[in-house]
Parts: sequence; structure tokens; C-alpha cells
Amino acid sequence: MTNWQRIRAVAGRELRIIRNRPLYLVGSVGVIAFCAIFFLTFLGGGLPHDIPIGIVDEDNSSTSRNFCQQLDATQLGKVVHYDSFASAREDMTSGKISSVCLIPEGLNEDVQAFRQPKITFYVNGLYFVSGALAWKDLLTMVNMANGAVQREMLRAKGYNESQIMGMIRPIDIDTHQIGNVTTSYNYYLSGLLLPGMLEMIVILVLIYSLSAELKFGTSRHLMDTSGHSIVNAISGKLLVWTVVFSVIGFILVMLLYHQMHFPMSGKIFNMFIPMLLLVLASEAIAIFITEMVPVPRLALSIGALYSVLGFSMAGFTLPLEAMPPYVQGLAAVFPLRHYYLFYVQEAIFGAGFAGWWKEVIYLMLFQFIPLAGLIRLKNAYIHQNYPKE
Repeated sequence: MTNWQRIRAVAGRELRIIRNRPLYLVGSVGVIAFCAIFFLTFLGGGLPHDIPIGIVDEDNSSTSRNFCQQLDATQLGKVVHYDSFASAREDMTSGKISSVCLIPEGLNEDVQAFRQPKITFYVNGLYFVSGALAWKDLLTMVNMANGAVQREMLRAKGYNESQIMGMIRPIDIDTHQIGNVTTSYNYYLSGLLLPGMLEMIVILVLIYSLSAELKFGTSRHLMDTSGHSIVNAISGKLLVWTVVFSVIGFILVMLLYHQMHFPMSGKIFNMFIPMLLLVLASEAIAIFITEMVPVPRLALSIGALYSVLGFSMAGFTLPLEAMPPYVQGLAAVFPLRHYYLFYVQEAIFGAGFAGWWKEVIYLMLFQFIPLAGLIRLKNAYIHQNYPKE
């Protein structure tokens, strides 16, 4: 038999294993389908809205009532009135509301007398997103209320609207949110979370596929099928899994940038390149981990840890430049980091080949990693001298 025939024989064997063990399809297709449905529906609104904000209005004046109405009219906030601060604080600590705004007694009188009243915020920082958005909404409304009071005072003094706005807001800010004009959390997170989940699935499923040969004692049969060539054995397995994961990745690209209309300044078909390279690089990492630790339980644990770290080291939640210098260098060993840089250049800036060719090279370099331990994995398959659990 030729090497190609042996690779096809291993691929056919792998297909029979997948058919007899539903765990493979559930762990690959099922998990990524669940993640896609979960993230794209959970963040489908783009930005959280109607965040419950507790209001304790001790003044009950026209000024305080107008402030509450304006706050309730915003997209982010939904006002919940309380009679006492104690009850509002109890609901905030239990998670029913995200923050509490205490309007002091005599607010309207202090405003009229220019005594600078104080409105107090209490924000639950344990819920980062809702707490931060509630803080932003409250601060915006207080600034607007402050500007409204100043405007009425200046009007009474005879200033025109142009002069008033120049005094209230001497510097006007012109904001351009590149790549995410609507500040959608869906665009911000799902575009990288789903490829990151795919990377994790590729690593864990392929580690399990390779180490299961040792776990169930079938590695010698695999070597016989491959003609005692570890290259043929791994190539046959990869022939199946590369097709499966690449199809999943291409579906994700079309779902995000065509069906869901995620921001795309470049060409959507260019995103197939990093997706395919991400799959191949993740497979290379999975093979390398199995070679170094051909023990199913330990290999899966290391693969899970590596995959989770990839989300942090990618830099899409916390900029890599803000991390310690000794951590920044480690980012290069995570394929998701290079996928993210490719995504920024193509989807956000539309830079084309000139912007992302380096990331293609970095992702291709991952393909050489498994060469370091092929002999070690071959010996493990032949001798089966590693723990099965």
C-alpha cells in the first residue's frame, strides 16, 4: 500500500470511531452550535438595556422628579423607586438592582440658592458590566442636569444660546468609534469569543482523539493501519478533523459577517484564511501536548488551561500593552492572538494583505511544533507504557 492509501485507511478508521462514539460530534459540532446560539442571542441586543437603578428621592421636588424621569427615559437605565435607603441597599446587595442614587432633601432649594447640592451614587462593582453601565448612565444624567440648571441661570442673566453653550461646554467632543459605531457588545465580544471557543474545541477534541488510542489500548491497531508510520497515523486523523473544524469555522465566518452583518471593512472571504490557519495551528498545539504528555487526563487538563489563557493573551478584552512586559512576550505562542491581529487589520481597518501577512507567517510556524515529539508519540503508541487514566 502507498502512503496515501494508508492515510485514507486511517481516515476511514477515524470516521468509524466518530460514528460509534457520539461524544466526538457532541463535543465538536454540538458545543460550537450551542456557543454560537448562546452568545449571538444573549448579546443580540448589542448593549444591555433597562438596567435596574434604585432611586431614593428624599427631596420629591419638581427638579428631582424631572431627574428621575430623564434617567428612566434612557435606554440603559430603568428606575426603581424606594422609600428608604436601607431597602434600596438591601436589594442592591442581593443583586436585584445594580446601583442606588440618593437624592438628598433640599436639592431644589440648594440649586436655587447656588449651594451646590450633592447626589450620592452607590454602585455594585461585583457585577462589572451592569455596574459600569449604571455608573455611566447616572453620571451622564447628573452632568446633563447640571448643564440644564446652568443654562436656566444664564438665560435669566440675558445670555443668548450660543454664549450659554460656550460657557457650559467650552470644548465639544467629536467621537468616532471605529469598527463599532453602535457600541455593540455583540460585535465587540462574539467576533473573537466564537473563534476562541472553536480553538478550545479543536485542541480538546483532538487531544482526546489522540490520547484515546492509549486510553482504550487501540494505538497498536492504529500503527498497523498506518503502516507503522506515525506521520501517516496523524495525517489520517487530521484529514478528518481538519475538514470538520474548517467547515465549522467557515460557517462561523459566514454567520458573523454575512448573516449577522458584523463590521467588515475588508473582504469577508479573506477571513477564511485566518480561520483555516487557526484550526491548523490549534491542531498542531493539540498534537504537541499529546506528544509531551501522552496521558489522557493530564493532556486534556493542559489543553484546557492553554485554551483558556488564549482568551486573555489575545488582547481583545485587555490590551496587551497594558500587561507586564514579561507577559507580553508569551502572547506569541497563542494562535488566537494572531487571529485577533489579523481580524483587526482586515475587518476593522480593511488593510488587506499588507496589514496581515505577518500574522499568516506566525500561524503557519505553528505547523512545525509537532515535529519535536513525533518519535515520542510513536513509542508511546507502540509500547503503551503510559498510564491510561
